[in-house]
Amino acid sequence: MPFSPRTLLAVAASFVLALVLTPLVRAVARRYGFVAKPKSDRWHKKPTAMLGGAAIWLSVIITYAVFISGTTYGKFILLASTFLFIVGLVDDVLHIKPYQKLIGQVMGAAYVVYYGLSLPWTGSVLLNMALAIFWLIGITNAINLLDNMDGLASGIAVIAAGFLALSFVNTGQYTEALVMLIFAAALLGFLVYNSNPASIFMGDCGSMFVGFFLASSALINVSGGRSRSFLPVLAVPILVLFIPIFDTTFVTVLRKLSGRSASVGGRDHTSHRLVALGMSERNAVLMLYGFAGLSGVLAILVQRARLDVSLAAIAGFTIVLTLVGVYLAGVKVYDESEAEIALKEKPLYTFLVDVSHKRRIFEVLLDVVLVILAYWISYAIKFPPSSPAWNLFIRTLPVLVFMKMSVFLVMGVYRGLWRYTSMSDMVVFVKAVAVSSVASVLMVLFVFRFEGFSRTVFAIDAVLMFLLLGGSRLAFRLFRQMLPAVGTQNGRRVLIYGAGDGGELLLRELRNNRDLNLSPIGFLDDDPAKSGKVIHGLRVFGGNGDLASVCAQHEIHEVVISSSKMTDERVQEVLRSCTEREISVKRMRITIEDLHSRWPKADEF
Repeated sequence: MPFSPRTLLAVAASFVLALVLTPLVRAVARRYGFVAKPKSDRWHKKPTAMLGGAAIWLSVIITYAVFISGTTYGKFILLASTFLFIVGLVDDVLHIKPYQKLIGQVMGAAYVVYYGLSLPWTGSVLLNMALAIFWLIGITNAINLLDNMDGLASGIAVIAAGFLALSFVNTGQYTEALVMLIFAAALLGFLVYNSNPASIFMGDCGSMFVGFFLASSALINVSGGRSRSFLPVLAVPILVLFIPIFDTTFVTVLRKLSGRSASVGGRDHTSHRLVALGMSERNAVLMLYGFAGLSGVLAILVQRARLDVSLAAIAGFTIVLTLVGVYLAGVKVYDESEAEIALKEKPLYTFLVDVSHKRRIFEVLLDVVLVILAYWISYAIKFPPSSPAWNLFIRTLPVLVFMKMSVFLVMGVYRGLWRYTSMSDMVVFVKAVAVSSVASVLMVLFVFRFEGFSRTVFAIDAVLMFLLLGGSRLAFRLFRQMLPAVGTQNGRRVLIYGAGDGGELLLRELRNNRDLNLSPIGFLDDDPAKSGKVIHGLRVFGGNGDLASVCAQHEIHEVVISSSKMTDERVQEVLRSCTEREISVKRMRITIEDLHSRWPKADEF
């Protein structure tokens, strides 16, 4: 790669400039009152300096002027991005109307499109120009919406800029790659002060400059260079900036479904929902960084890999993020009474929400993709890309989709609820996959005489189909295990007495019912054989004589007895020990009432 020591100097200069300019801008913002105050629809909890985008913009402008001799589109992008920075700065200072900002974005987008940048996704020049304008405005606003938690937008922008630089290197655009590294270095210098806990925000001047610069640079990547195959042109810009696109789409759809305006701020973004599930702010941001990194790696893979491999990788990544999105959509972030009123006023939204809750359409569409993916992977494992056997894959794929989906429907794959997927459901999946695989083989034998087919492919396909089918259904339980339950930090710390079936049942209830605000810490059991064992990630402590020390060591607030076999004498001992230490004691009971004996008959009212 033709980078010289001057390249490293340029990147270092941009980073140092941002590192020095950001605290200066912060001091000016505080002095003159440009401070973001906490609001009900904003995440931050204390007044925080704004206008951090000025430090980013200055760092990029100065470094570009000193080290970059010029690029084909560089000066046009920098001028348009500077114009968007000014529009954002005016909004930060004067709070202009949303439509006025939109007009500014249209003007900036039209400027760079006029000078030759477009998205070459179709054969029509006019349509490509229109798509480019929509892309520029969409990504600019996506970065603006993503700036909802300390370090999130700036960190995601650093990752996107880094992968755009790699993409430029792959296509031989080295000067453009250097510009992106300078841009990433400026963001990284700002991120030092913007990461949790942030002492300065980039403001609209920063988010509009950053978003527009990234969107425009992505257009350079697909408009030039040596990689001209269709998929990189279509997918690379989307994948590099996938997280802001995903978050904006996710928030817009859910706000519309709940009867809320998509343009009004709120605490319902992807990051906010992760925190609502129990993650810390820092970990929620790091998780989104991870997804941004994965999408960036996928973008680089698309530039180098075969078309079918790229499509399979994109499909897999899309499935994972779709499952995450569906899971996060169930997190309560709105007041239920307000949501019900909004939905009653808009019957169409009520209909859409009702359908979305059933999720059956989603499950069917997901399984169609999984069937195709499993069958493709089976062929990819068995045959090289040049093998004539791939013709059989194309011919038989519709047959497999038809047979497997039919068997899945008949055998009850779509009757269960994902959040309660259990071993009995897995048995159903094993049967469904086995029967559908045998039925598919028989159909292929009947239609194609099984000439040229490999039995190994169908065996591999059956195994993969079960793993994908079962894995997708277990995804929600996996997410629940990966994410800490709400109340882990602030809820009452609970010790479950009894590490048997009742204790395991109680643990699941405490974790599923967040309204209880109870945080299970571990188990206690009098059986020495269970001491030191682990149940669902929680340790079992010895009960005989260890209750007081365990409660003191782990700061227990409450003990819940789950075993119905515990003698009254032992219960009294536990009660006395806990009372001395002001620890409340409760006992789990499962009772079944006879409603006929409790309520009068209908003719007695």
